[in-house]
Amino acid sequence: MTLPLDIATLERLYAASETSPDQVIREVYARIAARGVLPDWITLVDEDAALERARNVPHGPLYGIPFAVKDNIDVEGLPTTCACPAFAYTAERSATVVDLLEQAGAILIGKTNLDQFATGLNGTRSPYGIPASTFDPAYISGGSSSGSAVAVAAGLVSFALGTDTAGSGRVPAAFNNLVGLKPTKGLISTHGVVPACRTQDVVSILALTVADAAKVAAVACRYDEADAYARVAAPPFAVEAAPDNLRVGVPEGPLPFFGDTAYESLYRAAIERVAGLGASIVAIDYAPFAQAASMLYAGPWVAERLAAVEDLADSDPGAIHPVVRGLLLGARDKTAVETFKDFYALAELIRASAREWAKMDLMLLPTAGTTFTIAGMLAEPVTRNTDLGAYTNFVNLMDLAALAVPAGFRQDGIPFGVTLVGPAFSDGMLATIGDALHRTLADAPLGATQTPLSATPQVTAAARKKIAVAVVGAHLSGQPLNGQLVERNAKLIETTHTGAGYSLYALAGTSPPKPGLVFDGIGAGAIEVEIWEMEEGAFGSFVAGIPAPLGIGTVTLADGRSVKGFLCEAHAVQGAEDITAFGGWRAWLGRGAGA
Repeated sequence: MTLPLDIATLERLYAASETSPDQVIREVYARIAARGVLPDWITLVDEDAALERARNVPHGPLYGIPFAVKDNIDVEGLPTTCACPAFAYTAERSATVVDLLEQAGAILIGKTNLDQFATGLNGTRSPYGIPASTFDPAYISGGSSSGSAVAVAAGLVSFALGTDTAGSGRVPAAFNNLVGLKPTKGLISTHGVVPACRTQDVVSILALTVADAAKVAAVACRYDEADAYARVAAPPFAVEAAPDNLRVGVPEGPLPFFGDTAYESLYRAAIERVAGLGASIVAIDYAPFAQAASMLYAGPWVAERLAAVEDLADSDPGAIHPVVRGLLLGARDKTAVETFKDFYALAELIRASAREWAKMDLMLLPTAGTTFTIAGMLAEPVTRNTDLGAYTNFVNLMDLAALAVPAGFRQDGIPFGVTLVGPAFSDGMLATIGDALHRTLADAPLGATQTPLSATPQVTAAARKKIAVAVVGAHLSGQPLNGQLVERNAKLIETTHTGAGYSLYALAGTSPPKPGLVFDGIGAGAIEVEIWEMEEGAFGSFVAGIPAPLGIGTVTLADGRSVKGFLCEAHAVQGAEDITAFGGWRAWLGRGAGA
């Protein structure tokens, strides 16, 4: 059997001393030689240099793992071309993400082909040739991370970096039976990446399994002071368990599949498999997302693409691919007034989408509504590229996370994929659900290789820490602020009472009316409380919204347990009515009911 290159298999073989990094690198270069360098690669690392690296590679979490990077990402000493020879320069230092991967033990093999300046979702816009689908050379590979996807799917490397502004890490994943992780903006540094739209760019990860993508993301997601768009308070990447009672949003009404009835059937089958995993399928209005998607190439962000290569566009426009050139130069017609109007329109769409997000935890979409032959793509390059972005273009504009996973094959053998889309920082949760969905496919292969998905391990979710909170007033069941708990998926565990020493007061001048619980050592205690349990992340946002003089402290219950709970600052109960004798807030509110 051909040596599998998924990360889990290489880890196992290295641990058992059944192979070594230099043996793996020799095999990788032999495969590349057999397949040919062009059109999938633009620059290879010298094989002797890669072997020397393999013999001295650090024992990190990616020890001995071969990888590739899209050729708009800098690697020290190698040219960065962006698939435009006239633009090429030799990088003086590597991009931050490349440094992190190499420090973790990964071994760079080379730089891959792309739609020029990362402008396109199809993979046909490069002077270095057209990387084709690994399943049928007549079909497109998807772009702009075309070479990266082909290198992974063909079994030449374990994973590859792409970039994803409009869907460039997701569409090629779908067309090559791969996983495409598009993390939340700012989680992976873009320092050292030639921008397409700098405000919207994301470094993406193309891998054979979700577990492999997650392992790479755990290394790559690091705050970088050098990246002005890095998320300062972003949590580290970690696989997270799915929430209880998972709600999966699916657009109501017909969706465009551009006449591809096979893709439409595969999408419906994917919805059924998600439901089979225990999720609730929720109908949502897709209109605000579709309208945002239409703005990416029609709005001011096309001018942002021009900003990245304006010098070349001015000095040597003929050096730019004709389709790309037409798109970029068309940006000169955009005005500042139009730009701000589009910013306002996008803000309205994001606000409208919030109503849909209140109904769901994630959205399930086709990654693309169809695919095209290379000949068909070249015949209508703009229209068909627009079609490819119908379900991907809105994600970065609306600051969402996304994970593309394989979802079956047409009868002609062409792969289909779906994308899970979630709120910013939901990346870890998407990994768990995406892996489970991927594994519902019987006998699924990894990429275009012969290795079955079933031979690889599932993702492992970190245990979700839950925090119990005692509520005593307006957050009780049926009270005005109880919705703040419900919307965070908090669960009512029990109704009980505080221990002795607690007093309860009706605070003056609060809206809605609120009580204040204080521990003064003399109160009778036995105050009714409800214990609600919520996840750690939800607890943080809940606490952040609590106004003074209330806060969260430690409350001792009648049975001696201690939990987090609402307490009041002592100064706020001066002159307030002592209602301890009623035994709880609800009893005090109903004090006149039996009179």
